[in-house]
Amino acid sequence: MMDLKTLKRAIDQIAEEKGIEPAKILEAIESSIAAAYKKEYEKRGEIVKAKFDLKTGALKFWQIKTVVDESTVRAEEAPTLPDGNVGEVGVPASPAGRPTAKGVGKGEKSAAAETLSQGEEEQILPRYNADRHIFLEEAKKTKKDAQLGDELEFPLDTREDFGRIAAQTAKQVILQKLREAERESVVSEFKNREGEIVSGVIQRFEKGNVFVDLGRAAGIMFNNESVPGEHYKAGVRLKFFVVAIQEETRMPGIILSRSHPKFVSKLFALEVPEVSDGTVEIKALAREPGSRTKIAVASKADGIDPVGACVGQRGTRVMAVSNELGNEKIDIIEWSEDPAKFVGNSLSPAKTRGVEVLPRREARVFVEDNQLSLAIGKGGQNVRLAAKLTGWKIDVRSSSKPEEAQAEGVAAAEQETPTEETQSEEETKPEEK
Repeated sequence: MMDLKTLKRAIDQIAEEKGIEPAKILEAIESSIAAAYKKEYEKRGEIVKAKFDLKTGALKFWQIKTVVDESTVRAEEAPTLPDGNVGEVGVPASPAGRPTAKGVGKGEKSAAAETLSQGEEEQILPRYNADRHIFLEEAKKTKKDAQLGDELEFPLDTREDFGRIAAQTAKQVILQKLREAERESVVSEFKNREGEIVSGVIQRFEKGNVFVDLGRAAGIMFNNESVPGEHYKAGVRLKFFVVAIQEETRMPGIILSRSHPKFVSKLFALEVPEVSDGTVEIKALAREPGSRTKIAVASKADGIDPVGACVGQRGTRVMAVSNELGNEKIDIIEWSEDPAKFVGNSLSPAKTRGVEVLPRREARVFVEDNQLSLAIGKGGQNVRLAAKLTGWKIDVRSSSKPEEAQAEGVAAAEQETPTEETQSEEETKPEEK
């Protein structure tokens, strides 16, 4: 008799450590005992189930057979006898006394083969197995209302003595079942956190990829998801954006990012209550990771300044986000439905004198000479991010020389999206599952 109290404590302990439901652990134990029973006492092709009662310690075993007929299973082709004749298929006769299937002559084609030869697709039926199948007429003797596809249970003798090989089989089965249950639990937990922020400790580095300890699971940040110029050290805790969950791998792959544009918007949701409750909405976002980000915000409630809410008192809120991003510069502008006003705002912190709206989503912006370098930015970065943010092609010019184009003063929006979010998502998503 098993020590039920010890077993119950062990189940509860594993459930707590692995985050698995106790019922799943008990199911793994039953599967392992059934595998040991089958290994020691039954045939290889049989389906054996076990039931363990935690209250009494009783073990019950039974064999499972599926109800079939001649239309749902196929028989093996009959062997050719030494005299050249074809024998009958070695399948038990049906209750009516007739063989369930007969052999096929050498020169004949089965109906299924003939159908396939005509180019029609036909599903190949499973092969009849007396250890797994029971014919319908025979099944009705055991269960009157038996129907095709039903699974019938046939009790087996109770056994508690298992050999070394059977015990080893049981160990392998329970370890496999526990790994599967833990994997399902991790996938279920993190599947709901796609598009959210998680906190993790950097573990190690391999071929430019960063491996992160997330507690119950491990995540990976590929080289193209890291921030250029950002240095990562083992043992340091950082925040990450969950891009996707790869379920097809042996252990669930949790794909992380710190360069994703939505990482910034999620950080603002953590720091700014008005963003998290929806009072202030981030309408558009453009980012060059590690260098600069522009976000356009709008208020859904009267009397609330969206820019002020995101900046915070003395800049505390925006500074908190910037610090998390390695002191990345962040420009917060007010979104507007008026294209001219929105384009003008997008060049912040530069002050504009006027905006000329042209066809095909193009705009010409005029600024004072002392604001020209600020509006264009180093290497044209400011006007480039403004174009991505607004979705407009922007041409920055001096108000004193309006006909003269400026070097690096013209930037076109990317076609995919003005906020660059869709493009980034497509680049960082794994292949279709």
